[in-house]
Formats: sequence, structure tokens, C-alpha cells
Amino acid sequence: MTIIFPFDISAVTHDAALSFWERAMAFADTMMRPWNAYQIAIALGVFAAAWVAGRIIGPRMQDWMRSREGWPKWRMRIFVVLHRRLGLILFVGMIWALVWIMRMTTWPSRSYLLAVIAQLAFAYLVIAVLTRLISNKLLRSAVRYVGWVWVTLSILGLSDQAQAILDSASVHLGEMRLSLWILLQAGVILGALFALARFISVNSATRVRRNDDISPSMQVLVIKFMQVLLYGAAVFIGLRTIGVDLTGLAVLSGAIGVGLGFGLQKVVSNLVSGIIILLDKSIKPGDVISLGETFGWINALGARYVSVVTRDGKEYLIPNEDLITGQVVNWSHSDDFVRLDIFFGTAYEDDPHLVRTIAIEAAQSVDRVLKTKPSVCHVVGFGDSSVDYILRFWIRDPTGGLTNIRGNVYLALWDAFKEHGISIPFPQREVRMLGEAAACGDGALPGDAGKGASTSGKAALD
Repeated sequence: MTIIFPFDISAVTHDAALSFWERAMAFADTMMRPWNAYQIAIALGVFAAAWVAGRIIGPRMQDWMRSREGWPKWRMRIFVVLHRRLGLILFVGMIWALVWIMRMTTWPSRSYLLAVIAQLAFAYLVIAVLTRLISNKLLRSAVRYVGWVWVTLSILGLSDQAQAILDSASVHLGEMRLSLWILLQAGVILGALFALARFISVNSATRVRRNDDISPSMQVLVIKFMQVLLYGAAVFIGLRTIGVDLTGLAVLSGAIGVGLGFGLQKVVSNLVSGIIILLDKSIKPGDVISLGETFGWINALGARYVSVVTRDGKEYLIPNEDLITGQVVNWSHSDDFVRLDIFFGTAYEDDPHLVRTIAIEAAQSVDRVLKTKPSVCHVVGFGDSSVDYILRFWIRDPTGGLTNIRGNVYLALWDAFKEHGISIPFPQREVRMLGEAAACGDGALPGDAGKGASTSGKAALD
């Protein structure tokens, strides 16, 4: 590996740096001429006028934007960006109008510096607006400042010399050559392509989610596939644009893939399981599922896990593999109807026919219990203390909770039984205390009566 730094005494670097310095000094020398000073003063005056106009127009534009309530979000964001750059927009418009007027009325040399300032201002405006598409603040700032510097050098005619200096600092990795200029190109191109891919992905995802003809699981699959395709294309096009040979990376990527296959078996398994879940539509966002002790509804389907939100506000991130290999209860897979069972018992003195009628009426009186699917009540056995029943009823909103609806039905049964005089029995125990006479009659010694009574009483209590 050979590393060449820009401070090496080489003819290319020396000539590029010298040419860059000479061009910069020549430009600085032109700035010292009297008429150029006048142009700078004129530019400052135009900037002050644009600032004052922005302070006047800005509040009126903001009020007008607030009155546009029915506008799409993307259109409102564009106007927000334009509002924030209103002063620069006015400055660009004013100074270009001034340059056009001066070129029509006087010599071109008297508007040369104003034209340079107008070009710089317009370039800054375009870069500031376009970089708003980049969501990452650090990447957005880096692309913005690098773009401003490079545009400034290009407009001033110093780009070739700066490119030669950056290209002279290089590293050779076999047949591949990397320089600061290539890395700078890669950063700018990849940043722009990623921003474009994200913009297309977000807008396309919004359109897919609004399409009611596509099921929720297929929506997630289409969005994930589109994101992988767009970002993969951005990386491929970006590397090819800057001249990186991707054929050499094929063998390396294959070796890395084999190593990662052994080390990331669980991750790969979860990724494949996520694709299977999306394809077979076994679960989808909004479904209510039970997995072990976890009961909740699916909030989102990820590439590695499924987000399940429970009634108490906890969010469980369940790996996709567990949903494929484990037993999952999907309460709303084919439809939203859910049947619930509760058990109760009444005394033997109560009429079972009347109890069943009252229980069904009590269940139907609860709000969430469906009236279209009638509740049923059956006798399931004769217990030690009660006649045992099962009450079955239907609901259609399992996301509203199951424990609370069972509790409401139990309360309705309590009120109905109390109103009709039906009793709910509870186990009764009879405790017998054995006295001295009983203990002596059984052949025990008189002195052992108290001990025997105590022991029998304890046994009876147990």
C-alpha cells in the first residue's frame, strides 16, 4: 500500500498549489479597484433592501400560509422552506434584476462583481433548499457546506486547482486508488442519492398506505421491498459514478457473507421469518394476538421483530422467528368475532331454567356484548355446593380488552341474581370439638382428653 500526501514534493501538487495561489491573488487584486468597491457597496445596499422587504412580507406570508388548512403536507413544507429563506430569495431576485439593468445601460466590467455575487447567492439558495431533503442533520450540514465551498471555487475559477490538490492526496489499495477528491465525490453523490431515495420512499409509502385495495401485510412488504431496492440502487449507482470497480468486491462480499451466515444465524432467521409472515398474511398490523403470557395488538411489523402493544401500555418486541415456530393465538385472523366463556354456580334451591334465562339476559345487557350473535348458557355439572354453569357470549373488539368485559358481565350477573333472589353458594365447613366424655368413651385416659380434643379439633379445621 502506497500513501501519497499533498505535502510531498511533487510537480503536480506544487504546480496546482502555485496556480491556486496565483489565481486567488489575482482575484483579490481585482477587488482593490475603485469600481469594484462601488459594486460591493451596491450589493450591500441590495442586501439591506431585501432584508427590509423580507421583514415586511414575511408576517403576511405566514398568515396566508396559516389560512391554507386544506393543503397537502408536502406543499406546506415547501412554503415553510421558502418562508425561512425569504430574505435570500428576495436578494437573489433583486440583484439579478440589477445586473440585467446595468448590463443594458453600462459597460459589462461595472457589473462583473455583481454578477459573481448574484451567481453565488443563487447557488447558495439552491443548495440550501435541496439539502432540506436530507433528514440527517450532520449529513445535511456536511453536504451543504461542502457544496457551498465547491460552488464558490467553481464560480471564482479555482475549481481545477483545488481538484488537483485534493486528487494528489491518494492511497493505493492494490489496483484501487482512493484520493480525497474521490472520497469527497463519493460523500456528495451518495448523500444526494440517499436523500433522493428517502424522498421517493416516503412519498411512495404514503401512497401505498392510502390504497385500501392492498392488505396491511402486503403494504408493509411492498414498502420494505421498495426501500431495499431504492437504497441498494443508490449505493450501486453512487459507487459506479465515482469509478469504483465493484467486480473486486464480489469475492470479498461472498467471503463476508459466509462468515456472517454463521455468526448471524438468528438475525437471518428473523429476516426470513419476517418475509414469510408478510407473504402468508398470518398476522398483520392491528391484529390481536396471544403469545405465551403476552396479549396485545400488533403495532408494527419490522424486518427483525414484531411490535406488540399490551393493554397496560407495554410494547413487546417479539422476534419474527418466535411467531413462526411458536403457537400464536390470533384473535382477529379471519374475522373480528371473539367468543368468551365465564363460569359460575348457583344454589341447588334455584331453578336452573330460570338461572339460564336470567344469565343470558344479563350478558346481553352489557354494551360490548354482540346482540347479533346470541349468548348461551349451559349446565356443565353438579358440584359439591352448587349447580355449575358456563355462559358464552361474543364481542367484536378484542383490542378493547378481555378482562374488563368479563368483569362487566360478572357484575351484570351479580345484579341480576340479587334482583331475582338467586344465591351464589360458597363452600361450608363444619367443625366439631370432641369433649372429655367422648374421649373417655373411646378408651382414652382421662388425662389425655384435652390433648385428644385439641388434636381432633385441629384435624377437623384442616
